Amino acid sequence: MIELVAQTFVNGINIGALYGLVAVGLSLTFGVMKILNIAHGEFLMVGGYFGFWLFTLLGLDPLYGLPLVAVAVFLLGAGFYKLVFSGLARLHEETKVKNSLLVGFGLFLIFPQISRMLWTSDEQAITPAYSGGSFPILGVRCGYVPLCALVMAVVIILGLHLLLTKTYFGKSIRGTTENWKSAKLMGINVERTYLITFALGTALAGIAGVLVAMTQTISPDIGMSWTLKALIVVVLAGIGSVGGAFFAGIILGVVEAVSAIFIGPYTVALGLVIFLLILMFRPQGLFGKA
Repeated sequence: MIELVAQTFVNGINIGALYGLVAVGLSLTFGVMKILNIAHGEFLMVGGYFGFWLFTLLGLDPLYGLPLVAVAVFLLGAGFYKLVFSGLARLHEETKVKNSLLVGFGLFLIFPQISRMLWTSDEQAITPAYSGGSFPILGVRCGYVPLCALVMAVVIILGLHLLLTKTYFGKSIRGTTENWKSAKLMGINVERTYLITFALGTALAGIAGVLVAMTQTISPDIGMSWTLKALIVVVLAGIGSVGGAFFAGIILGVVEAVSAIFIGPYTVALGLVIFLLILMFRPQGLFGKA
């Protein structure tokens, strides 16, 4: 039992890192712009298929293809922001959230249909030569691919942290988060900040999509399930807590994985139970300020 729990704990950390990576992009977008993009998971799905294309058509290792996928989904996100989300940027916060939900729902309906035309409805996976390999650590098997995904997620989150705390653009993001009108008076280009922030959030989802395709499978219908996981993690961490979202994702992944040993298929509902409990008893989240 101890070995089983230990192995499950490691697996939970691996899947939790992906939860956190997806949630960070959603938290960044909502925290800065107050736009709740429920089509966030669709960009994960597109990123996974872009990585699948690079691997199957060009033979490019998915880890080497990550920068290309990130750039492609970044540009895709920037384009969709200019087309459908930019008009919401100056609305009142409550109106902005409601309208962004409607826009995101429209994208949620469109993306899977386009994906089926391009990649069919079949589940796909990225399977490099090392995908089945693993090595033992203290009696626990660690797969090469999940470990690579975990390391890449940690590196990306650290890079994002440095971007937000050590660069002028990061300061402009934090200033815009506090008050976009005051930030504009201080000379910050708010529209450009919104554009890059939204595109950066979608790029993080696209990167997570490649890692998901390496560790699980992707299909045109996975977007909403990952959006729900990201929403749970965002609420668990606290609205706007970008750094806390990654750790909250790991917490959720470990809790789901370990609880599966004892409650089996009912683990699917566990995330929603956590979501409701956090909203009831600690609405600011684990890492948010009261």
